[in-house]
Amino acid sequence: MFRLIPFDTNYDILRWRLPSLAIALALMVAALVLIPMKGFNFALDFTGGTVAELKFEKEPDLEVVRAALEGAGYSNPVVQTFGAANDIVVRLQPRDAEAGEAALQESAAATGGAIADLLGEPGNSVTVVRSDFVGPQVGKELAENGVLAMFFVIVGFLVYITFRFEWKFAVAAIITTLHDVVLVVGWFALTQHEFDLIVLAGVLSVMGYSINDTIVVFDRVRENFRGLHHVSANEVLNRSINQTLSRTIITSVVAFLTVLALYLYGGASLEGMAEAQMLGIIIGTLSSIFVACPLLIWLNVTKQDLLPKAKDDSELDRRP
Repeated sequence: MFRLIPFDTNYDILRWRLPSLAIALALMVAALVLIPMKGFNFALDFTGGTVAELKFEKEPDLEVVRAALEGAGYSNPVVQTFGAANDIVVRLQPRDAEAGEAALQESAAATGGAIADLLGEPGNSVTVVRSDFVGPQVGKELAENGVLAMFFVIVGFLVYITFRFEWKFAVAAIITTLHDVVLVVGWFALTQHEFDLIVLAGVLSVMGYSINDTIVVFDRVRENFRGLHHVSANEVLNRSINQTLSRTIITSVVAFLTVLALYLYGGASLEGMAEAQMLGIIIGTLSSIFVACPLLIWLNVTKQDLLPKAKDDSELDRRP
């Protein structure tokens, strides 16, 4: 019977632990240097701008609307439907970021009328429902909340894995997860692709995918440490990676194809999130194989780390 990934694989993956850890560290450092150096191409969620709600007589083609706005000189317009199919919301970057808020509000009102005239067609008139300037303060608060959410997720992972496994496993899992997230975020700094709240949601989902993949491997490590006797830690870890390799790769391929469909057919509004998730799936799969278990070796994990702590003699003497 044909199998995509044989179940009895026996690759000596840990033979490459030093090069793989060195590459992972180099990429992580490069991303951490690149992020403050280049910064992010923040979207309106973080920078503020004009928000116009428009009502079309007939359902418009969002890609045609987006192309018309870009052709008129509005850079990176965000066009989405809300409510009915003929109701859309348009978000535009402020053209004069240095102007005062009153001037920006006045400019936003004028912009709403201008884009309604631009998008209106015979037989499909456009009415401006609302056109306002939204300041960046809301985006700043959302960004801070996103960072706090990431912090609490990391702390939660640390506590959960420490109780379920042992602190060395928790440290390895957190380092692996941070490695994946930093590389995904570094990619957006490098490419200057637009970074909005939907992309931030994609980055947070990468954390969940990465930690899940790592825990699957660590579960098998724990089982093998308890079941295998007179076997070195390196051999236990290598067997664990091989035993979960089929599950890891097949799950990752299926998840990647699902997100790829979202990237290709989900529209521009979901493109950034899908991009973050696709990159996170690739990096998370590789890190669960080439980073997580090599970190356990570096932390000198042994079978004794998973055994219950023996009670000392004084405590035993006090028992009736």
